[in-house]
Amino acid sequence: MSVPVLLLEAAGPESQALAQTAAASGYSVHAVTDAGALASYSGELRQLLAGCLVTDFTRPDQAVADITGYGHRIGVKALLTVNEYLTEVAARSCAALGLPGNDPERAAAARNKALMATAFEAGHVTTPRTKVVTDPRDLHEAGAVGFPCVVKPADGAGSAGVTVVAGPEDLEPAWHAARAARVMYGMPRDERVLIQEHVQGGEFSVESVIQNDITTHLCITRKHTTDGIHRVELGHALPARLPATAERALHEQAGRAIAAVGVRNGATHTELVLGPDGRCTVLEIGARLGAGHIGVLMQHALGIDPWRTLWDIALGRPVTIAPAPGGYATVRFLTTPHAGRLVAVTGLPAVTTTIPAVRVRAAEGSDIGPATSNRGRLGHVIVTGHDPRKVDERADRILRQITVTVAPGSRT
Repeated sequence: MSVPVLLLEAAGPESQALAQTAAASGYSVHAVTDAGALASYSGELRQLLAGCLVTDFTRPDQAVADITGYGHRIGVKALLTVNEYLTEVAARSCAALGLPGNDPERAAAARNKALMATAFEAGHVTTPRTKVVTDPRDLHEAGAVGFPCVVKPADGAGSAGVTVVAGPEDLEPAWHAARAARVMYGMPRDERVLIQEHVQGGEFSVESVIQNDITTHLCITRKHTTDGIHRVELGHALPARLPATAERALHEQAGRAIAAVGVRNGATHTELVLGPDGRCTVLEIGARLGAGHIGVLMQHALGIDPWRTLWDIALGRPVTIAPAPGGYATVRFLTTPHAGRLVAVTGLPAVTTTIPAVRVRAAEGSDIGPATSNRGRLGHVIVTGHDPRKVDERADRILRQITVTVAPGSRT
């Protein structure tokens, strides 16, 4: 008899990888989504699913009740999500079903950045100076943080609504941008806005898995981001090869962040800045596997199957992870500085053993523009190898050979 498992949202690259892995393992995969997202499910994805629960995520309490009832009916043995917006619902549902999950009382702190800031302070996590404001008349509090500063929504994701502000005159537009950031599924908004110190240094993330409160750090990822007022992630590369003291500092702070927000079982993606003086600062944490194809990079560079690992943790099976040494992988994202209608993307490389993924996700004829968040990325290329310098140079060279042609104006 197949093992019934629940996946909170099956749309998206990471979610589909989880669904495919579960189906290939012989599990009976059931998805939980809302009516709008369900309409986007491809025929191939629907064929993987043994069942689907459509719920209303705008009412989280009702969604948890629906998931709990559905889980009992199918005899669910595991529940997972890699969707940023559903990690709290997942923790509460796991608790109600008696499945391995995260602390339901603290799960909101891994999703909501205002609550996260409070949890980090209580957990002695090194973080940027932060002020939480509820009214634009309180923007003067940015003075206590200093300039430049970062203005972000309490409940955002994927860099949406995040602005780097140079001076007081730019605070109000940044406030409105943060408040205008879209939340998936029409979920209830937290109207608070964070003003944070802009910490200088190299940007990294620590990818970790946790089982029964025991943390294993899988790797450190080096992040490539844009400059300017919007900080869009243009690429990831792993494993970052750093001095032992820097690795220890990043791991220590990531471990404190994981404990502070109550992650007990599953994956975390902790974003940090490593300053030129060696100071390590945690920006935020997600109670999920890193997005932006980080899971795929780990497969190629480390020989780790993160999807199978996550299902094993969710099923309560003992997990032992041994990353293979010597590999390296990077993903680079396609963007354009021009707004208009996408005419073509040319110069793409062929897929090979060392270029295992090439994809353009924006359709020809669609309206595109400069990326102000990670949602504005047009596609990606993954490059693998053993020499980090050569792999990065090759990825840069490939990007220079790709041309994104944009016609002025929007479609009519």
